[in-house]
Amino acid sequence: MKILIIGASKGIGLATTTAALAAGYEVRAFARSAADMTLSDPRLEKMPGDATHQQDVEAALADVDAVIATLGVGLGDLIKPVHLFSDATRVIVAAMTEKSVKRLVCVTGFGAGDSRASIGVLQRVPFQIVFGRAYDDKTRQEDLIKQSGLDWTIARPGVLLNGPKSSHYKVLRDPASWRNGIISRASVADFLVKQIEDRTYLHAAPVLVN
Repeated sequence: MKILIIGASKGIGLATTTAALAAGYEVRAFARSAADMTLSDPRLEKMPGDATHQQDVEAALADVDAVIATLGVGLGDLIKPVHLFSDATRVIVAAMTEKSVKRLVCVTGFGAGDSRASIGVLQRVPFQIVFGRAYDDKTRQEDLIKQSGLDWTIARPGVLLNGPKSSHYKVLRDPASWRNGIISRASVADFLVKQIEDRTYLHAAPVLVN
C-alpha cells in the first residue's frame, strides 16, 4: 500500500513517516519543505506542495491508498486567526472524493470538537488564551471530516513530547474517560499508522495519552 502523509516534514508528520516506513508501507511525504527532509528510504517519495492548493493535493493523491493528515502551525501563528486546518481539510476532502481515495486518518488534539468540554476548569481559560484560535479551527476541521462521507478516524493527542514510543499509551474512546495528559509523538505516530488498515476506530475521535 502507498500512504500519503500530509505535513510530513516535521513533528508528528515526520514521526509518522518514519513509523509507516518501518511498518513496510510505501510513503509519499507531502509538505512545503518536503525536499529538505533528511530521511532517506527506497520506499519514500518526497513531494513538495501546499495542502491548501487543490492541484497540489490532487497530484499527491495519485495511486495512493490512504491519507494521514498531520498539519501543524508554529507558535507564532497562535496569536492571530488560524484557518490552515479547515482550509486545507476542505481541499483534502474534495480531492480525496474526486480521486476516490476513502481512508483518511487525521490528527487534531485534545480540546478540539466535543473533547473541549473535558478540559479541566482550571485549564480552560489559559487553554483558550493560548490555543483557542488554533483549536477553534481544529474543531472546524473535525466537522468537515465528519461530514465528508470518507472512512475517517480522528486522533486527539494530549500534550506532545519527544521521546520513544510507549507500549502502554491509552486510546480513550468513551467521552467519560477523556482527559488531558502527555504522550510522545512516536506513540501518536504508532496509532496513526495502525489505523491505515485497522477499522476499530472508524468514524471515531479518541483521545490519546500515556
